[in-house]
Amino acid sequence: AQLVESGGGSVQTGGSLRLSCRSSGYRTNSYCMAWFRQSPGKEREAVAVIDSDGSATYADSVKGRFTISIDKTVNTLYLQMNNLKPEDTAIYYCAARPDECMTGIWALGLMDTIFPSWGHGTQVTVSS
Repeated sequence: AQLVESGGGSVQTGGSLRLSCRSSGYRTNSYCMAWFRQSPGKEREAVAVIDSDGSATYADSVKGRFTISIDKTVNTLYLQMNNLKPEDTAIYYCAARPDECMTGIWALGLMDTIFPSWGHGTQVTVSS
């Protein structure tokens, strides 16, 4: 799948942003889409994933603040980010795979290894 992100920008602490990721789409019944982020000097980390049934999983650091969703009618993945904090500053990437999400490996830090398709990334900056 080809993925194109949009919606990044600069906000103050407590602000909101919505990221979008337009996908060419997988023609499979089972797929997984995700948002990752990477800050300077840090490894890329999984933020949220959602499978084709709509089941979502979040990193502890964003639970209650971020919401991942898919609009299948327009093949677009979203990440609604509320109550943003300076530590949320990063480049955000969307990713996709034509299979289940395999969240069992999340704790091992291996989520990014199972996604074959990636977007180019969009910058999110949160100032204090």
